[in-house]
Amino acid sequence: MDTQASGVFPNPGLFQPNPHFSDAVNRNIIQSEIEGGVYLRDLPPGSVLSIQTRSRVYVVVLLGDGAALISGHPEFCPEPTEVQIQGSTWGGSMLKAQFVGRGMRLEYEHPVLRRTLTSRILDIRVH
Repeated sequence: MDTQASGVFPNPGLFQPNPHFSDAVNRNIIQSEIEGGVYLRDLPPGSVLSIQTRSRVYVVVLLGDGAALISGHPEFCPEPTEVQIQGSTWGGSMLKAQFVGRGMRLEYEHPVLRRTLTSRILDIRVH
């Protein structure tokens, strides 16, 4: 592995603050890396996730290309319901696409309810 003159090992996988983003946006992106999460594009179809939020536990079965079966909400998805997962948000309009992150809120397109947000994600398990 190459080292820089300062002896620091480069890590191209970590986010570098973008000068075109506000400090708040850069901070949110870095915080999502610290708290952890999973990029859905890195998981094969058929992968099962348990997503614990402040309110409940969702079970998500990935179908591919952002499609998934989600269950766990007594009103919106008591039985597995096919949705399109957009990614996670910090509660505003900025979305980290195809990412499910701790401390964030999962955003998905429900066939009837349209855009749906969960409460804050506390934990994610891939089975």
